[in-house]
Amino acid sequence: MIPQDLKFTKSHEWVRLGEDGLATIGLSEFAVDQLGDIVFLELPAVGYATAKESTFGTIESVKAAVEIYAPLAGEVAEVNDEAADNFDLLAQDPYGKGWLIKIKPAQPADMDSLMSAEEYEKHLQNA
Repeated sequence: MIPQDLKFTKSHEWVRLGEDGLATIGLSEFAVDQLGDIVFLELPAVGYATAKESTFGTIESVKAAVEIYAPLAGEVAEVNDEAADNFDLLAQDPYGKGWLIKIKPAQPADMDSLMSAEEYEKHLQNA
C-alpha cells in the first residue's frame, strides 16, 4: 500500500514534507523491488546542494546500477547512514526507516509538480 501523504516522481523517488519544513526523500517500494538485491548505495554529504531532477546518488544491485534523482532543489540536511549500511531497510520499510536523505527545499512549491499517491499508482499500471 502506498502511503497517501507522499508525492512521487516518474523515476520512482518519493517525498514527504515534514512539519519541520524538511523534505524526506526515498525510493518507492516498486523501485526497490525492481532492483532486487542491493549491493551498493552512494548518498551525498550533508550540505550538498541538489537541483531539481539532478542526480544526488547511486544505487547498485545485482541487476543494475541506477542514479537517484532529486525531486526538489535544496540543501541536504540529513543523510540516512543506517540505510547506507543496511540495505535491507530499503526493502523492509521503503517509506519509513528506508528513507535516503532529508533536504531543506529551496522552493517548497515544487512539491505541486509531483504526482500524488493515486497518480503514482496509475503511473505504475501504465508502466
